[in-house]
Amino acid sequence: MLLETLHVMRDISRLHEITSVFIRYGWGDIARRLGVIGVLERAGRILNRGEADEIIHLEPAIRVRRAMEDLGPTFVKLGQVLATRVDMFPPEWIIEFEKLQSEVPPVPFEALLPQLISALGASPLEIFNEVQTTPVAAASIAQVHLAQLKDGTEVVLKIRRPDIEQKIEADLRILAHIAQLLESELPEARRYQPVQVVAEFSRSLRRELDLAREARNIDRFAHNFAADETVLIPKVYWEWTSAVMNVQQRIIGIPGNNLAAVSAAGLDQKILAACGADAVLKMILIDGYFHADPHPGNVFYLPGNRLAMLDFGMVGRLTHERRNQIVDLLASLARRNEQGMLDVLLEWTGNASVDDGKLAADVCELVVNYENVQLKDVRLSTLLQEITMIMREHSLVLPSDLTLLFKALVTLEGLGRQLDPEFHLITHLEPFVEQVIRERYTPSALWQRGLKDFSQFYGLVTGLPRDLGRLIREIRRGKFKIDLDLKRLDHFGQQIDRSANRLTMAILTASLVIGSSIVMTVEGGPTLFGLPLFGLIGFLLAFFNSVWIIFSIWRSNRH
Repeated sequence: MLLETLHVMRDISRLHEITSVFIRYGWGDIARRLGVIGVLERAGRILNRGEADEIIHLEPAIRVRRAMEDLGPTFVKLGQVLATRVDMFPPEWIIEFEKLQSEVPPVPFEALLPQLISALGASPLEIFNEVQTTPVAAASIAQVHLAQLKDGTEVVLKIRRPDIEQKIEADLRILAHIAQLLESELPEARRYQPVQVVAEFSRSLRRELDLAREARNIDRFAHNFAADETVLIPKVYWEWTSAVMNVQQRIIGIPGNNLAAVSAAGLDQKILAACGADAVLKMILIDGYFHADPHPGNVFYLPGNRLAMLDFGMVGRLTHERRNQIVDLLASLARRNEQGMLDVLLEWTGNASVDDGKLAADVCELVVNYENVQLKDVRLSTLLQEITMIMREHSLVLPSDLTLLFKALVTLEGLGRQLDPEFHLITHLEPFVEQVIRERYTPSALWQRGLKDFSQFYGLVTGLPRDLGRLIREIRRGKFKIDLDLKRLDHFGQQIDRSANRLTMAILTASLVIGSSIVMTVEGGPTLFGLPLFGLIGFLLAFFNSVWIIFSIWRSNRH
């Protein structure tokens, strides 16, 4: 508790800055509902009224995107992650999140030297023949410099910005606190699971801060594509790689967004599109380890219709079970099997509450829409958008690994269509889907599944006497407990308690009315305004009781 308080005190200036931006972009009401009114007292002074009037007329998605840009690297990264959550946000929000760019002014090379000397044990100018002090690219977390090894090999130095870790950690603490407040204070925000989203984002961003982890990602992809001559993955030079810098082979080729140069070089764009599609689909369905952002800026085209992939800071991982679910979904669509698609979607929703009948009707409508469409004519990006729309309408949230996958597939299809207007990603999917399905029923796969099932069954049977013995010992010691988790039981009990209180007050009020009426007919005793005093007091108490009962009923009906 003390440590948390110290963190809050240390982050108070940053919290004030975040709150001020909230107000500037028209989210002051949310900030007040979150209980940070104390921070708001000075925030109004920094606002330009004319600018505020202009901003307040913008669409909410635009205001959120501009606020994230003003708040800096952590929030820009968060927006880029939210751009993958097509299951949570409608298309107009995704479009705005996708506009967020992490390009920032570069840090002077002199400011990078202290951490480089600490990581290398010597000045980089002593280790490398040459280091270009002007970066060729600069982003929110790292910037890229060209260099040359002592043997003349051209390399790329990806260097983390100094002190960025402390700034990001402060922002992540504040984001975690805001997410908890959103989930507890704003019921309409709970369907977006802010605590879970921020927790996943924090893990992802901390991994991205470790440039040695990116280097390990590169090595893994290089191993997976060692036998593929059409795909080049840069080599990592581990001797000089650390958490603050990684050293990679320099790839010289045509950037993926320079199609004019691709044509001038005589490269076949159809072959390049097919090569990229096959490479990413192999990552997803065969390896279960994929580049999560295969946009043109992360691809170079090489002579011989080859390609190189760069920037492996963001990668996705898929379990064998998840890959099978994806294959089952695509196979069900091809066979017009709506029940198969529904089964996969229900597996993805986990324990979420869902109207099975309504979900089944929506899936049936989706399948009917593709009934007369050949598989080769299906645009995967449109199909995925329709699936996520169904999920969103039912307030269902996709697992985080699938949101990255969906985003990667949509980006890949866009990249392919830039190279080849007739490109259809779904046609490249077919061979991989067929391969995965065939491998399920090979003798070795059937044998392995049988061994696994037998092992689980054997473990259950052999462990039964031990479990029964433990249960009997706990019963003898009086430690046996049964935990019942009955949802809303406390709320139900409170309702009964309030109803009983109102019933008691109603009986008491009725008794007062009857008793006072009898007293009013009895002569003698003290009077007020010519009427028996005790009768008047009884009627007065009955009146106030009646008002309380009516108000209590009215208030409960409003909740």
